[in-house]
Amino acid sequence: MAIDPQFERSRDHTADHDGHAVWGPVEEPEVLGIHGTHVAVDFDACIADGACLEDCPVDVFDWVDTPGHPESERKADPARENQCIDCMLCVDVCPVDAIDVDPGRENRL
Repeated sequence: MAIDPQFERSRDHTADHDGHAVWGPVEEPEVLGIHGTHVAVDFDACIADGACLEDCPVDVFDWVDTPGHPESERKADPARENQCIDCMLCVDVCPVDAIDVDPGRENRL
C-alpha cells in the first residue's frame, strides 16, 4: 500500500528518530510508522530495494536495521531530509510508493 500523503493529519507524531519525526502507530517490530516529514518514508511499505539511496543526488537516505519487520529487515531512513532539494527522484524510483516528498511540509526536529 502506498504512503498516505495526508499522514500529518491522519497520524500522530509519536517519536523522533535521528533528528526526524516518526508518525505512528508504532508497535515494534511489526509496525514502524512513517519516518520523516518533508521527506517521508512509510517503513511498513518499504521493501528496501535501495533505489532511493542510489538515485538521491544529495544522499538524504541511510539504511537502518529493522529486525523482525515482516516486509524487510532494513529500511531507507530519511536521515538528512533537511538536505532534500525536492527533485522527486526517490518518489519516482520507489517501486512500492513508500516515499512522499512535499516541499510544503516543514521538517520537524
